[in-house]
Amino acid sequence: MWSAMLRALAIALAALAALAPAAGAKKGRTIYDSPLLWATVNLCDTNSHPDTIGVRASIPGSGIASERMFMRFQVQYYAAEQGEWHNLGAGGDSGWLAVGSARYQARQAGRSFRFQAPSGDHTEVLRGAVTFEWRVGDRVVRRARKRTTGGHRGAAGGDPPGYSAATCELES
Repeated sequence: MWSAMLRALAIALAALAALAPAAGAKKGRTIYDSPLLWATVNLCDTNSHPDTIGVRASIPGSGIASERMFMRFQVQYYAAEQGEWHNLGAGGDSGWLAVGSARYQARQAGRSFRFQAPSGDHTEVLRGAVTFEWRVGDRVVRRARKRTTGGHRGAAGGDPPGYSAATCELES
């Protein structure tokens, strides 16, 4: 009788030991909260790029080779009197850009937008908003949107090199 009880106890303990790591595991990171999903301003009204804002973004791959990744870059301006951000018209929208297969760990792409300098004693505050899509054929299988933030060390193509900011101020 003790032998049967000890055997049952041993089996129960083995089952609990097998389940313990799964029960204690943290929820896995999703593609939406990946540190590889970001957008930044990587150039802002420099000598080499006057009256221009550059928006750069990183999109993490899903690891699924049949998925294709796309980005859409939009420039927004801050309307201080309303306290709101608004999308600019056609001159501030890249449309959808294919950036490659989702089998890669991450891909970066960017777009620069040139604007007429503000007139008078005026400053225009701009930022970027990037929409990310992962598609299989014409079907969108996941989508995310990020507004520009600063401090992204891996942002390529900055002016000056390594520049990464949340907003850009164009001055007259």
